[in-house]
Amino acid sequence: MINVNYIIAVFIVSIFSIILHELMHGVTAYALGDQTARLSGRLTLNPLKHIDPVMSIIMPVCLALIGAPVFGGAKPVPINTRNLKGGEWGFALVAIAGPLTNFILAFIFFLIGHFTGLLYTDTASIGASICAAGVYLNLGLCLFNLIPIPPLDGSRVLYALAPEGVQNFMRTMEMYGIVVVYILIIAGGTLLSNYMYYGQNSIIDFFYWIVVGPR
Repeated sequence: MINVNYIIAVFIVSIFSIILHELMHGVTAYALGDQTARLSGRLTLNPLKHIDPVMSIIMPVCLALIGAPVFGGAKPVPINTRNLKGGEWGFALVAIAGPLTNFILAFIFFLIGHFTGLLYTDTASIGASICAAGVYLNLGLCLFNLIPIPPLDGSRVLYALAPEGVQNFMRTMEMYGIVVVYILIIAGGTLLSNYMYYGQNSIIDFFYWIVVGPR
């Protein structure tokens, strides 16, 4: 039976979380000297500036409907790397700002859900659904975007660490990276689901460890 409250919660939380994810990319780039995001109107909470209908809405809701780990994406914030202080490392900081934002949001939702008890009640209630979606969806966004395939954020961090030969390969792959991402989503469903499932649960165990100590 479809849990309508949870689907609604996923829709609301995905919009909110994806906007903050992309906004923090732009804010970090601006702090490092690049005004491209600001000039493009992306330093805003206006969802219409950030949302991709498929990646931001349809995919997260569909994944929630089938009971799979929920994740998604948005329109990438434009960045001019030539303007960034720190070069490749500056770009890596811009990239990690998005997943880090989702990690922090997941922890905040976890704390709210833990101390109110909403995480341990039936998600038939909207409050419990929002807490659960807040934790799992944000961890899904964090883990998905850390996959080191261009144009996902993890590739930007890998680029800063990689030797020149790998960097050249990644620059070439940039043109086709989004196709590879879609192939991973469609054809690598089991592998991706296992990565998301074990990653999410490991981080949640870490959250419990922070709050209540070893179990």
